[in-house]
Amino acid sequence: MSIIYVLIPIAILFVVIAIGIFFWAVKSEQFSDLDKQGHSILFEDDKEEHDKSNERD
Repeated sequence: MSIIYVLIPIAILFVVIAIGIFFWAVKSEQFSDLDKQGHSILFEDDKEEHDKSNERD
């Protein structure tokens, strides 16, 4: 039963840390543009191929 006195403060500490990290991420605008990375992965190769074809001409 005495272990519960240790686990509850540890659980509360983890929750406070998780909430702090979440608010830090929101404040630093990490969630402002969620589609940017997905689009850059899809269209990055097309841009490089287009640039290379223009250099050859």
